[in-house]
Amino acid sequence: MSLDPINLLAFLGMAIVTYATRVAGLALAGRLSLSPRAQAAFDAIPPAVLVAVIAPSALATGWPETAAAAIAALAATRLPLLGVVAVGVAAVVAFRAAG
Repeated sequence: MSLDPINLLAFLGMAIVTYATRVAGLALAGRLSLSPRAQAAFDAIPPAVLVAVIAPSALATGWPETAAAAIAALAATRLPLLGVVAVGVAAVVAFRAAG
């Protein structure tokens, strides 16, 4: 197997651009003065991305996963992240065993 120089340059270029955008985002985030509303919007981005990644698989795999996701969502209103994960895992194991 040989390594094509064009492909190698393309991979390196994509890696550099990806790294540069991440570093630039971190560098700029500290310099921005955000209103409380904008700060709340930025704080909501990670959970929104997590839901966007998890929801399709939770809803498309079967009733045990869907029910466990609903229970974990309810637990998320009261528990910290580790507790939510524990409740979700326990629920999916219990529902799979029952079904």
